[in-house]
Formats: sequence, C-alpha cells, structure tokens
Amino acid sequence: MSSLTGKKILVTGGSGFLGRHVVKRLEAEKPAHLLVTRSKAVDLRVWENCMRVTEDTDVVIHLAAQAGGIGLNLDKPGELFFNNAIMGIQIIEAARINKVAKVVVCGTICAYPKITPVPFKEENLWLGYPEETNAPYGIAKKALLVQLEAYRAQYGMNGIYLLPVNLYGPFDNFDLHSSHVIPALIRKIETAIRDKKNSVTLWGDGSASREFLFVEDAADGIVRAALEYNSSEPVNLGAGREITIKALAELIGKIMGYTGEFRWDTSKPNGQPRRMLDTKRAKERFGFEARTSLESGLKQTVDWYRANF
Repeated sequence: MSSLTGKKILVTGGSGFLGRHVVKRLEAEKPAHLLVTRSKAVDLRVWENCMRVTEDTDVVIHLAAQAGGIGLNLDKPGELFFNNAIMGIQIIEAARINKVAKVVVCGTICAYPKITPVPFKEENLWLGYPEETNAPYGIAKKALLVQLEAYRAQYGMNGIYLLPVNLYGPFDNFDLHSSHVIPALIRKIETAIRDKKNSVTLWGDGSASREFLFVEDAADGIVRAALEYNSSEPVNLGAGREITIKALAELIGKIMGYTGEFRWDTSKPNGQPRRMLDTKRAKERFGFEARTSLESGLKQTVDWYRANF
C-alpha cells in the first residue's frame, strides 16, 4: 500500500498509550476517515462490534490489548490470555469477512522464548516456551501471527505482524500495579523525592536486561510498515540498545535528581533474563530506525509525568 491518503483506517486501541501516538502519526498521511475504538465504548470481545467497526474499511491497525508489568501478569494470566486472544482473533476474522485490504497487528516481545539468543531474531520466535510470568499474554498475541499466516495462505489476506520491544514515553501507564518498568521507576523515584526518602525498593536483583523504544518512534515504525511492508514474516521494532534494570534505575534517578539508594527485593521475580532485538529486518524492509536516544526519551517522559501528575 503505497499511500494511506484518502483511505479509511481503523485503529483499535487508538486512545491508548501507543494508539494515540499512532493516530497522530497517521493524521499526517491525510486519510479520508480515521476510526478510533476505545475499550469503554467498543468492546472488541463482542463479535458484532468487530464486524461493525471493520465494515467499509481499507486498513485495520490492531493495537488494542490488555497488558502490564510482571504484577499484572501474575495476578490475571487467564484474563490476559482470553481478552488478548479473543480481541485479535475476532478483529482479523471480521476484517476478512469485510474484505479489508490490509491488516497490521502489533504483537509483543513477550512472545519470544524465555531463553533466546541475544539479539532476538525473528526466526527464533518458535525456539521454546516464553518466560513463565508473561507466557499467557505472549502466546495469546503470538497466536495472531499464526492466524495471519493461515489467512494469507487460504484467503490471500495482506496481514503483517510487528513485534515492538518495551515501549515508554508520554501518556504511559503510571499505575504501580499494572505499569511496565520505566513508568513504575519514575513514579517510585518521584514519590521518594517528594517524601524525602533515601531509598527506593525495586523488584528482583537488577541484573535482568531490557531494550526500550520511545513510543513516537514505535508509532512511526508501525505507519511505515502499514505503508511499505506486505510480507508474512514478522518484524521486530526496536532501538538496538540493551540496558540492565539496575543501570536503568540509576539513569532515571540521575535524570530526576534522586540522590538516594536502590534496594532490591530478591524475593520478587526478575522476569526474562535478557531482552534485545535484532532490528535489521525493519531497516531493510521498510527503512525503520529508532531516532530517539534512551536518555532523551527518558527526559521527555519524566518531564511529561511531572507536568501531568
């Protein structure tokens, strides 16, 4: 699809953290109509809703998800599996019935096996079972890749599957129970600064590594793929930099002016030992490279949090 100008585009989850940035990026492409679904108004677990929102649509970008950090994954594994699987399966099937020209599905890095050679290459996606704490969520999202491949083979559907690494940035979820690591760290550190505490307690031992992609860069990658990528092979979206949670905490603390110490609760899980993506395929297939450094992205995120909370 060489142009999105004049197209009718559906963005599920378009008012969420990633979705609002994707919608903003899409507006620059001048679509004829941009439909954004919000979970409170349109429950995509209901089949009739999926049929209705995909009717008379050229492109579907499926971002709607129920997701969070280790705490949420431990508390609600069944809910995360069912809700993410049923939303995606029904949206893809409804798009097929309504003859949508292109379907873009965002998966998750949680779909990768617990022990994957670093950097994670797309061809290693099926080497083993995901890390246990987020396996139900990861497998539910990975099933959508299988569905897209099957629908391409049987029905000729142009469905593509993207694997964004951990995202962060303005409008992130800062709820300590359900947030991912960067917003959780920012909130905990800000609370310690406000309450004049000299220590912050964090989960695990700090040795696990993660890669982080600024949300505006992720939105650009998704729109680029919608425009230029038409293959069944999954594609990683990442920044190509790995950092330990300990080093990340220290970096955020420095940016925020925190002078206390970090204490590690080793009774809590680390999650997957290492995460970093091989990002060559995205660059080769549709010219995507992350532009925002981790330090710059973190500063923008901290500034947004302090201005809005």
